[in-house]
Amino acid sequence: MDWLTENKIPLGRWMKFAVDGLNDNAAGFFDAISFALSYLIEGLIANLLWVPPLVLIAIFALLGGYFRRSWVLGIGIALSLLLIVNMGYWKETIETLALVVSATVVCMSVGVPLGILAAHRPWLESALRPVLDLMQTIPTFVYLIPTLILFGLGVVPGLISTVVFALPAPIRLTTLGIKSTPTDLIEAGKAFGATRRQLLMKIELPFAMPTIMAGLTQCIMLSLSMVVIAALVGADGLGKPVVRALNTVNIARGFEAGLAIVIVAILLDRVFRHTKTGGGK
Repeated sequence: MDWLTENKIPLGRWMKFAVDGLNDNAAGFFDAISFALSYLIEGLIANLLWVPPLVLIAIFALLGGYFRRSWVLGIGIALSLLLIVNMGYWKETIETLALVVSATVVCMSVGVPLGILAAHRPWLESALRPVLDLMQTIPTFVYLIPTLILFGLGVVPGLISTVVFALPAPIRLTTLGIKSTPTDLIEAGKAFGATRRQLLMKIELPFAMPTIMAGLTQCIMLSLSMVVIAALVGADGLGKPVVRALNTVNIARGFEAGLAIVIVAILLDRVFRHTKTGGGK
């Protein structure tokens, strides 16, 4: 076995060479991406923080109650967010929401079209499967290193790492939903002369919508689970007080920040669960 270990394939060195090459030859490109994404996310945060907390809480509660058709949920949203304000984590909560919303928009914008293509093209699904497996199983800290080198400290490497971690969910569930469309419906659409676009828009997507919305909620939950990891590369939000509490062994701060993360996760899940179930049943 010595000959096998002595003739090691330099996979790590190849990856380092690739990342260094990108950093040396395309630094301007990555700096532009970092600046644009930082500008958009920080602008979103600034606009949300500009609104008085009580007004924003009232808006969130009304929107949640309206879409869920439940005044109980609206009151729950208001009380939960007031608790976050009382604990002193309102600014961090808004920063976390901005990161989660941005990551979810990117994941759904990329994941749904890719999932549709993969459902219609088996070769693409086969090609994507090992890539998605890798994205879901590789330790987060492994791809934090190259993103940190390419984009520097801040919210951008946290956003990209979150997207890498959460993207497989909408791709897989969109593919599953489209492929689960009954053949009878497809055949009926073809019999009435529907084009491929009409089949997609009027039959496949409506039938797959509950599964796609499940991918949305999974994407949100996975993005929230990354807030602490994102804090390690400079992203603001509820992950920062958790990391500080860990470094100082501050049980009180760690519990409060963790509770704020749990509250945000539960509220988002409850709001989008109604849409996911299709028709409020």
